[in-house]
Amino acid sequence: MPEQSFILNGEKVTVDVADDVRLLWVLRDLLGVTGPKYGCGINVCKACTSHINGKAFNPCSVPVSRIGEDDEVTTIEGLPDTASQGQRGANGLHPMQEAWLERDVAQCGYCQPGQIMAAVAVVRRARDEGRQVTDEDLDGIRNICRCGTYTRIREAIRAGEQAM
Repeated sequence: MPEQSFILNGEKVTVDVADDVRLLWVLRDLLGVTGPKYGCGINVCKACTSHINGKAFNPCSVPVSRIGEDDEVTTIEGLPDTASQGQRGANGLHPMQEAWLERDVAQCGYCQPGQIMAAVAVVRRARDEGRQVTDEDLDGIRNICRCGTYTRIREAIRAGEQAM
């Protein structure tokens, strides 16, 4: 089998796996990174949302061979390291994670890593465009929460944005 290398949460990793294996299975089964959750496997529910080179993507729909050696994959486990020490909250987490805890967003919690990663990507995109997150941005987040905590998710994104 071919070797696949990329940067995962700041560290170079190499796995020996077939080109067509979805990145989600490489992360979860071969590398033991379980923050990205398996939901639908077809890029619909977005429970696995992570970042590639700082932008949101869904590893359930990406064959590992599409990830380049210099691509940086960040999962919820690596998210705190993307914030400066001064930005981190009382728990040492990324400001968006801290906002989630402060607002007690999670119920079952299954979708929350993907929700947080999507939220951070939305805030970053808005900042790159020189503006604040709008209601349209929030409406554009398509991550599914079966518990229906959407109101608290939106509140946490607004709070997390202020702390980022």
